[in-house]
Amino acid sequence: MATVKVTDESFDADVLKSSTPVLVDFWAEWCGPCKQIGPALEQISDELGGQVTIAKVNIDDSPMTPSKLGVKGIPTLMLFKDGQMASLKVGAMPKGKILEWLAETGISAKA
Repeated sequence: MATVKVTDESFDADVLKSSTPVLVDFWAEWCGPCKQIGPALEQISDELGGQVTIAKVNIDDSPMTPSKLGVKGIPTLMLFKDGQMASLKVGAMPKGKILEWLAETGISAKA
């Protein structure tokens, strides 16, 4: 499974109406820390396949959604469950920390 590109137009259907939890990465092409966590998010997408969808919203291409959700800095990671934001992290973190955060919300790799 790869990360999913989400836009202002598709956010509702791809994130809010998703039957599985969705981790949304708000990022931009010019953001160094965003590029740093990109590969980790791709790996997590592969590892946690059916448990969580990893979605990426480019804030330059789709500025309405981050504005509506109050995104102030990037990268911002928001976890949505059942159409509601369940958890939020701002700033780059190593893959292990992202996995720990997801585990705290009940999403973890199958043992």
